[in-house]
Amino acid sequence: MLTEAKQWLGRIQRLELPSTLRIMNVCGGHERSITQAGLRSLLSDKLELIPGPGCPVCICPEEDLYAAIQLALHEPVTLLTYGDMLRVPVNVAKGSGQRGEPRTLMAARASGADIQPVASPQQVLEIARDNPGRQICFFMAGFETTTAPLAALLAEGVPNNLSILLSARLTWPAVAMLLNSEAPGFDGLIAPGHVAAIMGAEQWRFVVQRHGIASAVAGFSAESLLAAIYSTLRQVVEGTPMLDNCYREVVREQGNLAAQQIIDQVLTVVDGNWRGIGMIPSSGFQLRDEYARHDARKRFAIVEDAQRKRAGEMPPGCECAQVVLGRIYPKQCALYGRSCTPRQPMGPCMVSDEGACRIWWSNGVLA
Repeated sequence: MLTEAKQWLGRIQRLELPSTLRIMNVCGGHERSITQAGLRSLLSDKLELIPGPGCPVCICPEEDLYAAIQLALHEPVTLLTYGDMLRVPVNVAKGSGQRGEPRTLMAARASGADIQPVASPQQVLEIARDNPGRQICFFMAGFETTTAPLAALLAEGVPNNLSILLSARLTWPAVAMLLNSEAPGFDGLIAPGHVAAIMGAEQWRFVVQRHGIASAVAGFSAESLLAAIYSTLRQVVEGTPMLDNCYREVVREQGNLAAQQIIDQVLTVVDGNWRGIGMIPSSGFQLRDEYARHDARKRFAIVEDAQRKRAGEMPPGCECAQVVLGRIYPKQCALYGRSCTPRQPMGPCMVSDEGACRIWWSNGVLA
């Protein structure tokens, strides 16, 4: 494997790049692999690898997180969620007089709410079955990779005491939004391997066909990432943009058709709000009417706060949105490593293991 990585690295280094090129990696898992392997330090000064919008915790809208906190505080439920979500902060609403309220799920738990971290939808199912007399609510923020197993769970049937507070998103519409903007900010795209394993490599062909942008699907090893980087750079150098699948051992052109069918059976696509970005058309998931009895928004009196719907406003001074959009690197945020660290995060990008700020800080990239 090391030999193969060196071979790909050598091919990249022999390419004559015409100018500084920017390659965006969409997936937070890709960013973690790139940073941990120190790939940026091994590549040409003419190449920039840009973190993209592939962190579901980072873009989970504030109103959904606020609703989860309020639900756990004011309803007799056990709220389950992935561990990263526990420390994501919401803002103090302007003029609300609510500065004493918990700003994170962890703080809500400290205030007496029954909140538990989980690792998978299967664990959620087991907890619901083991506690038939208790209302269980799963607050799920994720992309297609984690949405598929949740949909399968609901399709197979779940206990009546289980409800879902869904904050799931599709990945490709965020990239489409960037490409449709006046300044996309990148010359090539590394598409997410795990998402493509579910939805298919072909889902990313629009990047080439509509925008003429070099693209490659990558896995998470250094070999696969370097192969994808080489492919996109070569496409740019030769002027032949295409969609290259560099993760063929896992990703098929059409993806996992059975998983897609289950997603379509259980969920419908709606417009979705992305924290720090705003509303992106056809980028969210919602439970279909047939599964509405498990929709937490319909089962409980979810506390809605209109002040939370500010296009996903970040805390004052926090540049998480610009990091997610690939417009700045994490260390270019004025808060990075100063008032914002993993121990005391100001924004969601410093919380999640897939957030670029957390990844950079954890791997020794200082302010």
